Amino acid sequence: MRLREIRKAKGISQLKLAMDLNTTQNTISRYETGAHEPGIKELIRIADYFQISIDYLLERTNNPKMAE
Repeated sequence: MRLREIRKAKGISQLKLAMDLNTTQNTISRYETGAHEPGIKELIRIADYFQISIDYLLERTNNPKMAE
């Protein structure tokens, strides 16, 4: 998953992202290291937060744009 890459490119800390998504910094860290995988609801929230497609987040495409 590209979460760490996207988060760092936007200059957002794990703590800020966690607070904005109403979760914990530990959860974000686990997503980024692959120790835990987010469910579909969390994937949607993350993709919406960064305004990217879930496929881009999951490295299924190199196109970050969301389908209209």
